[in-house]
Amino acid sequence: MPAETTPDTGGTSPRESAGGRRRKSRSKRRKALLVAAWTAAGVVALGGTGLGYLYFHLNGNIRSIDIDQALGADRPTDVDNGSQDVLVLGSDSRSGGNGELGGGSDDGTARSDTAMIVHLYEGHKKASVVSIPRDTLVDRPSCTDADGTTHEAASQVMFNSAYSTGGAVCAVKTVESMTGIRMDHYMEIDFSGFRQLIDDLGGVRITTTEDIDDPDSHLDLEAGTHTLDGEQALGLVRTRHGVGDGSDLGRIQLQQAFVRALVDRVEQLGVLTSPKKLYDLADTATRTVTTDSGLASVKDLASFAGGLKGLSSSHMDMVTMPVQYDSADGNRVLVDEDRSARVWSALRADRSIPASATEGTASGDAKNVVNEG
Repeated sequence: MPAETTPDTGGTSPRESAGGRRRKSRSKRRKALLVAAWTAAGVVALGGTGLGYLYFHLNGNIRSIDIDQALGADRPTDVDNGSQDVLVLGSDSRSGGNGELGGGSDDGTARSDTAMIVHLYEGHKKASVVSIPRDTLVDRPSCTDADGTTHEAASQVMFNSAYSTGGAVCAVKTVESMTGIRMDHYMEIDFSGFRQLIDDLGGVRITTTEDIDDPDSHLDLEAGTHTLDGEQALGLVRTRHGVGDGSDLGRIQLQQAFVRALVDRVEQLGVLTSPKKLYDLADTATRTVTTDSGLASVKDLASFAGGLKGLSSSHMDMVTMPVQYDSADGNRVLVDEDRSARVWSALRADRSIPASATEGTASGDAKNVVNEG
């Protein structure tokens, strides 16, 4: 299917706004990454206890943020029912090698254009993953970032503005304010890190049910089964105009399908015994992931990731936070408060998300375009 030639507006829908005019296109620097930070946990799991002899080198790779100290006591109650909640962000930093990948200049800024809440149920044998559309209009609470700078609260602003305004700390506080769920951990990965991780894994196999041709994300795939390298995988999870209606909601569906394939790939490599391959994977993962201080060592990461070894894609329920299109602006979506409350209530109680909570909400039309190979 041919790609649209309309540039990425950064909005949720390609429809015209209520006034009959399309929003001005935003530059390529607004393009999203995806949620590949989930990869970091899975990759580190491959190393397990075998990383001990490289502990100090790998430990020095990890960047962390002390979110607990920054947020203090102004947080939801930590429910001790055996479950864990992890906020996973994809960062489109323009620093270093990411400028070329993101299509923008190295201006030192970063945005979180992809976000997922990963809820690990008691026992960590199954998970629910809730994607938060970046263009959702939310009330952002005031927050003090990791550098001690306080940012005022703002009403009805895009969700991804929380990260661009105050970094990880403000992103976590916004998510906790929206959901009433305390985030036990935080993980983030960027463009270049995601690409390298996929290459170190030897690629990820997927099947496309139709052609994907999107010059904006540099992706050209014929319908069929492919083993995507890092560059192609990055293009797939960033594409909007290559498939479906060109919406960000449609892109989320592609990302979710890719994450399933990625989890399966990591599971296939669980018996890997090559020391060099293990080292390459662990080195890349620890260099490219940013975590909260609770996961800021190889020991902590390996312990956390080791607990995910029994989690397969068949035991992952992947949904999008219930939203509705904004009638005043087709490029934005609004939280469906009633249905979202049912999602968050289920996760707080460590229960499965009821199907009725996501029925009848806005969604893209890229479903089933990509399947696991």
